[in-house]
Amino acid sequence: MMTINNKEEVASRTSAQPANKTQPVLRAPNLDDAKAVHALITASPPLDVNSVYVYLLLSHHFTDTCVVAELDNEIVGFVSAYVPPKTPDVLFVWQVAVHERGRGLGLGKSMLQEILQRPGLQNIRFVETTVGPDNAASRGMFASLARKAGTEINETALFEGHHFGEQAHEDERLLRIGPFTEK
Repeated sequence: MMTINNKEEVASRTSAQPANKTQPVLRAPNLDDAKAVHALITASPPLDVNSVYVYLLLSHHFTDTCVVAELDNEIVGFVSAYVPPKTPDVLFVWQVAVHERGRGLGLGKSMLQEILQRPGLQNIRFVETTVGPDNAASRGMFASLARKAGTEINETALFEGHHFGEQAHEDERLLRIGPFTEK
């Protein structure tokens, strides 16, 4: 798997992608992005906000499966994802956030597709995620991803509200997109 740990590697990887109003630069996150990612998630309800430390870990340990989108040197998008240890053919998408400046560009789907195209992830056959029943934007984005890939979405129960304890939280349904064939 390709890991990008410093700014020179990031610059060489993204130099072919122009940074302008209509074309955000997509790249792997680095440690310097964690605070901006935290701020983006905070400004993106209904996403659950984690500590900056969690975004530092994602930016350090999961650079191969996470992506940030920059527009005019500002982070306007973030996807956190990972490959679960027991299911190496699954990419589990944890959070997708797009700032209002990046909306209307298909950025969420573009970030997911960018991750799926990365070296080391050619064995991914399914994308899984959990989505609340009222999150129409996320459901639409994942449906669009499935349509573009010519595959289907299966939905099952996973986390019910009571699993979250005292915290008020709606059910999170598991969406399974796939199988993906040729990439």
